[in-house]
Amino acid sequence: MSPKPSENGMEGDDEREEESEEDNSEAEVDEEEEEDEPRLKYQRMGGSVPTLLQTDAASCIAVAERMIALGTHSGSVHILDFLGNQVKEFIAHTAAVNDLSFDIEGEYIGSCSDDGSVVISSLFTEERMKFEYHRPMKAIALDPDYARKSSRRFVTGGLAGHLYFNTKKWIGYRDQVLHSGEGPIHSVKWRTSLIAWANDAGVKVYDAANDQRITFIERPRGSPRPELLLPHLVWQDDSMLVIGWGTSVKIVSIRTHPNKGANGTFKQIQMSSLNQVDIVASFQTSYFISGIAPFGDSLVVLAYIPVEEDGEKEFSSTMPSRQGNAQRPEVRVVTWNNDELATDALPINGFEHYKAKDYSLAHAPFSGSSYAGGQWAAGDEPLYYVVSPKDVVIAKPRDTEDHIAWLLQHKYHEKALAAVEAGQGRSELLDEVGSRYLDHLIVERKYAEAASLCPQLLRGSASAWERWVFHFAHLRQLPVLVPYIPTENPRLRDTAYEVALVALATNTSFHKDLLSIVKTWPPVVYSALPVISAIEPQLTTSSSTDALKEALAELYVIDGQYEKAFNLHADLMKPDIFDFIDKHNLHDGIKEKVAQLMIIDCKRAIPLFILHRDVVSPSDVVSQLMAAKKKCDYRYFLHLYLHSLFESNPHAGRDFHDMQVELYADFDAKMLLPFLRSSQHYTLEKAHEICVRRDLLREQVFILGRMGNSKQALSVIINKLGDIEEAIEFVSMQHDDDLWEELIRQCLNKPEMVGILLEHTVGNLDPLYIVNMVPNGLEIPRLRDRLVKIITDYRTETSLRHGCNDILKADCVNLLIKYHKEAKRAIYLSNEEDGSRTKRDENGVSQLSERSTSIKNMEVKSKSRGGTRCCMCFDPFSIHDVSIYVFFCCHAYHETCLRDSIDSISSKKKKPAVAHPKEDLSYYNYDNGDNDDDDDDIHDEDDARVRCILCTTAAAG
Repeated sequence: MSPKPSENGMEGDDEREEESEEDNSEAEVDEEEEEDEPRLKYQRMGGSVPTLLQTDAASCIAVAERMIALGTHSGSVHILDFLGNQVKEFIAHTAAVNDLSFDIEGEYIGSCSDDGSVVISSLFTEERMKFEYHRPMKAIALDPDYARKSSRRFVTGGLAGHLYFNTKKWIGYRDQVLHSGEGPIHSVKWRTSLIAWANDAGVKVYDAANDQRITFIERPRGSPRPELLLPHLVWQDDSMLVIGWGTSVKIVSIRTHPNKGANGTFKQIQMSSLNQVDIVASFQTSYFISGIAPFGDSLVVLAYIPVEEDGEKEFSSTMPSRQGNAQRPEVRVVTWNNDELATDALPINGFEHYKAKDYSLAHAPFSGSSYAGGQWAAGDEPLYYVVSPKDVVIAKPRDTEDHIAWLLQHKYHEKALAAVEAGQGRSELLDEVGSRYLDHLIVERKYAEAASLCPQLLRGSASAWERWVFHFAHLRQLPVLVPYIPTENPRLRDTAYEVALVALATNTSFHKDLLSIVKTWPPVVYSALPVISAIEPQLTTSSSTDALKEALAELYVIDGQYEKAFNLHADLMKPDIFDFIDKHNLHDGIKEKVAQLMIIDCKRAIPLFILHRDVVSPSDVVSQLMAAKKKCDYRYFLHLYLHSLFESNPHAGRDFHDMQVELYADFDAKMLLPFLRSSQHYTLEKAHEICVRRDLLREQVFILGRMGNSKQALSVIINKLGDIEEAIEFVSMQHDDDLWEELIRQCLNKPEMVGILLEHTVGNLDPLYIVNMVPNGLEIPRLRDRLVKIITDYRTETSLRHGCNDILKADCVNLLIKYHKEAKRAIYLSNEEDGSRTKRDENGVSQLSERSTSIKNMEVKSKSRGGTRCCMCFDPFSIHDVSIYVFFCCHAYHETCLRDSIDSISSKKKKPAVAHPKEDLSYYNYDNGDNDDDDDDIHDEDDARVRCILCTTAAAG
C-alpha cells in the first residue's frame, strides 16, 4: 500500500495555504475549564399554574401516573395535567395544605392542613371524606391499595405527636395510634406494607402486614430542628428508603421475611427474625436538603445554600427573609458516595426571600425508571417537580437530541456524531451533524479524517457525494477521499469517478491506491479511455512506477486492448501472465517476450514455446535467451528448453544438438549418454572433445564406439574406468573377434582382470582359449573357484539346452496327437428338407463350433454334389436324398450305409446292444476340432468305438 497521508491530508497542496493567514499568536485566549454537560433540563410549568400562583402560593405537590396535585396556602387542592392545565379543584381546607398523597391507581387524593383536618377525595366520583383531628396535620399517606381495598386505610400525623392509622370498620372509621410521644410527625410515606415516618427523634418503619415496628433510624446529630428544616423521606423501591435530613443522606435497605400461618394469617414472631435493615449508604453534604429523589442509580438533591451570618447558619425563622440575600436553590445529581455528577442553579422567582423549607421536590414515576447504562427507556424518563411558593419548575433527564445539541454547541463534533449513530435521535440530525462536522474538519485541515467520515455522514445522497468530491478536488485533497467513494447506492456520475482516478494517477504517492481502486471499482461506473489518456504520457517520465504500469494494464484490459496489457504484464514480470495469455488467446504475442516469460516461470514458458513452435521457433527462443545473458542464467534456460524440445521431438532442435551436448555436460551429465545414443545430429568430434574436457568416460566410450575407434574405447574402459565387466559387455555388442583378442591381450598383464574375464566369457568365448593364452607362472586370484564356476556354468548351459530340446519334442508330439484326434472326427451334413430333425440332434453340440462347422458343411456339400461317392455303396451323394457323414481322412458315407456297417461290426464282435446309431453318431455333429484338450479326453472312448469304416478295416488288416 502507498504511504498514508498525514492526518491533515497531503502536504503542500492545499490552496488555503496560498491565502493569507491571521497571526493567531496575537489573539491568545485563556483556557477555560471544561464545562460539564448538564444531566437535567428545566422548564417552568405553564398552563394554569402561573395564573393560580399570582393570587396564591404553592405549599406542596404530589405526582401520580396520570396527573399532578398542587396544594396552596389558601387550602385549595388543584388537579393538573402534566402541562399544568387545571383539571379539577378541591377547596378542601381553610388553612395551608401541608401534604398530599395519591393511591397507586391515582383515583384518590388525600390532603392534610393546618386547620386540623384530613380530606380524602375521589377524582372520578363525588365521594369525599373529611376527618377532624383538631390539631395542625403535617403529613398524610394513603394505602397504595386504597382504591382496591374496602378497608380504606391511611396514616396521618401532625403537631399533636400522634401517628394515626385509620381503617374502615363495620361500624365506621377507627383511628389507631401507631406511635406518639416523640414530638410532631413531620413526614410519612407508605410503600407496599411498609410505613416510614419522621418525628423529632428520628425515622421509624412499620410493617402493616405483620403489625410490627421494623426499625428506627436516629435523627442526625447537629441537624436543625424539624420545624426549620423538614426531613424528607422517599421510597426508591419496595425495600429501599432514602432519607434526607438537614445535611445528612442515608439510604436504608429493608429485607422483609413474611411468615404465614396455616390459615393465611401472619404468625407473631420476634422482630429480629422478621427483618434485616442495612444502611447501605450515608454521607454528609455542605448544603441543606430541601428535597431528595432517586435518579437511576444516583440521587437528585434539591440543595439550599444557607446564608452565613456571624459564622453561623441562619435558621432563626420560618418566615421569608426580609433582607433578600438568599441564594438560588440548586439541583444536584450525586452518587451514593456523594460524588457530584451535575449541579444546576435554578432561577426561581423570588428565591432571594425563601428559606429551605419553602421548597419541595416530588418525582414520578414512583416505581422508579427502567434505567440502564445511563439512559432511560423511551417514555419512561422520570420527571422532577421543584415547587416554591410562586413557581413550579419541571426537571427531566436530557434526551439524545439535547445531548447532541450541547455537544455541537461546545464543538464536540465527534461525540455528537457517535451519539447520532447510536440511533436514538432523529434521522435528520445526521445530516446536520455531518455537515457541521465535515465543515469543522475542513477548517481544521483534517482532510483524511473528514474523508473517512464521509460514508457515515453522506450515506446514500449522490448529490452530496458529488459536491464533496469536487470540493476535495478543488482543495487538491481528492486522493484521500477516493477510497471511500461509493460505486453503488449511490452511484455517481462517470465524471466524478474519472476525476478521482486521474487525481490518483498524477500523484506518485497514490499509485498503489490507484491500482487497488482500478481492481475494485466496477468498470461500468467510468470510462477507461480518459484515464488511459492521462496516464500514458507519464510512462516516459520519472513519475512512472510499477504500480502505475500495472494500473494502466488493468485499464487496457477494461478497454479491450489486451496486447498492450500483455506487454506491460511481461515487463512487470507478473506471475499470472500465462493465465492471461490463455484467457485472451495472445499466443501470437509471445514471440518477442521469450526472455521475460522464461524469467517469470520457465516451467510454464517452455511447454508454451514448444506447443506454439509455429509462432516462436527454436531459433527465436535460443537467440532471445542468448541476447538476455545479462538479465538471467540464459545457459540454464537453454538447457531446460532444448531438453524439453528434444523429448517432445528429437529432430525439432537438431541445429542446436552440438550446443545441447555441452549444456548436458554442464547441467545434467546423467542425461548426456541417453542423448548421445538417441540423437544423430551432433558432431562426434566436438562431442568427444567436450567429454574429454569434462572427463566423462562412459560418454567417451560411446562416442569412440560410434566413431569406429573400438580399440581406443576399450582402452578407456580398461585403463580409466577399470571396469572389466563393462569391457566384456562392450566387446560382446561389437561382435568383433579381433576386439576379443585385444581385450584378452590388454588383460593378460592384469591377473585380477584375467580372473573376471574367465568368469564372464561363458557363452561368448571358449574359456580354454583364454586359459591357453595365459602365460605360465601368472598368478590369478581365486583361480580354482573361478574354474569351478566356469565348469558349473558350462554344465548349466548344457543342461538348459537339453531341457529346451526335450520340451520342444514333447510339444511336437502333443500337437501331432491332437491333430490325429481331430482328423478322426466327422462332420454331419443333413438334407435341407430334413432340417428340423437336424436341429433337434444339434442340441448337444457346443455353440462355439457352429460358425466353423457351417463353413465346412458348405465346402463338403459343394464337393459331394460335384460327384463325390459314398465309400460303401459307391453311389453319388446326389442320387440319395439322405444325410451324409464326412471324415477328415476324406472318406464320406451315407448315414444309412454307415449305420449298417456299424451294426454289422458290432454284431461280429458280439458286443451288447448299443444305443441307436444316431446317438452314437451324434458325437460327430458339427465338430470342427476346435474343442479343448479336455473335450478330447471325454471323447476318447467314442473315438475307439466309432471310426471311419475303411480306415478301421485297413488298420485291422
